[in-house]
Amino acid sequence: MLAAVALLLSMPGASFAASGDDGGDDSTDLPYTIVVNVRSGGEAVAGATVIARGGDFEGEATTDEDGRARIGVPDKETVWTIELVKSSLPSGVEAPDGFAFTQEATFGAGSSVTKNFTLVAAERQTTSFADQLASRVVNGLNFGLMLALAAIGLSLVFGTTGLSNFAHGEMVTFGALMALLFSTGVGWSIWIAIPIAVVLSAGFGFAMDAGLWRPLRRKGLGTVQLMIVSIGLSLALRYLYQMFVGGGTEQLPGAVSQTIPGLGPIRLTVTDVISMAVSLIVIGLFAWWLMRTRIGRATRAVSDNPSLAAASGIDVDGVVRIVWIVAAGLAGLSGVLWAYFRPGIKWDMGTSILLLIFAAVTLGGLGTAFGALIGSIIVGLLVEVSTLWIPSDLKYVGALVVLIVILLFRPQGILGRRERIG
Repeated sequence: MLAAVALLLSMPGASFAASGDDGGDDSTDLPYTIVVNVRSGGEAVAGATVIARGGDFEGEATTDEDGRARIGVPDKETVWTIELVKSSLPSGVEAPDGFAFTQEATFGAGSSVTKNFTLVAAERQTTSFADQLASRVVNGLNFGLMLALAAIGLSLVFGTTGLSNFAHGEMVTFGALMALLFSTGVGWSIWIAIPIAVVLSAGFGFAMDAGLWRPLRRKGLGTVQLMIVSIGLSLALRYLYQMFVGGGTEQLPGAVSQTIPGLGPIRLTVTDVISMAVSLIVIGLFAWWLMRTRIGRATRAVSDNPSLAAASGIDVDGVVRIVWIVAAGLAGLSGVLWAYFRPGIKWDMGTSILLLIFAAVTLGGLGTAFGALIGSIIVGLLVEVSTLWIPSDLKYVGALVVLIVILLFRPQGILGRRERIG
């Protein structure tokens, strides 16, 4: 794990390049890159010409089969004008009246910037409320399952240690960054990069417990003090990520995939189906581990009563360390799936859903792993379905309001009780 982190920190340019084959005549020998994505009706548009102009420089590229083109530019201080050439659009692809074929692009801290041209059908189509609801419900289930992976780990840590770990969002980001490092940075297949990212995330959890949390527990620090330490750790990790990967958004390979036909109003991509399948399989394996294995039963015993578990001969420190490893591994996998759902990887992507993770854990019942699963699905559905009535910018607020209302009537959460399981 340390070798992978060292490789991440030593990569020049402080940013990973976007994945996919380059389209057209982009100047890959230039130090900075403008990535342009062109889509129409949710599908990639191949063969479209995009031009970047700034100062005396002009670069041109053609979108590939994923609808992506990359244009190399000589500097990052210029305000670049990006043009999608209308005459280059393939037959059958049209733009509505008033569509902006030019955009301005400015670089941040990273060496690349991404611009999107999203074409919609020229003819206005009306979608019924029922169709919209069905689509939102499926998206909400996908989001909720992804959220559950992170929430279960956070709930396990709280149940066994009493710590509300505010650095859990950075563990989510760590998994996505490791997948990006080994796929785009090293050039390995994403199917190899993802398992490596999960293993390294688990190792990161082991290192944090061995180097920080266990020594602090042995010194007898209270839960409030440990929580403050976790807040400081969150800030340190977050800005460390920004220092070395920049402030831009990067994409994992396969971030743009084709929509599966024949599903009616529900729009699901191949990536969405794989994400949901992986989440269900991992959650099922976790439930079997927690309920059927010896270490799983020991984990539940420690979560229920650490003192009694220690008196019964259970190695509490050993159980807590395994919990940190499992929680970090689940968080890392959640980060990879979150990068595909957003889509994109940013230095603060884990922080953006940290409150939702806490909401899911609190709603399901503090310290209950299965409660975290139920709470995550409810939060995921609320976040997506609420956009039928409120602006999408406020969808996270709606979930938190519902959380407050429910806790007014059931403070212990849905599955919260005096004897906790997991």
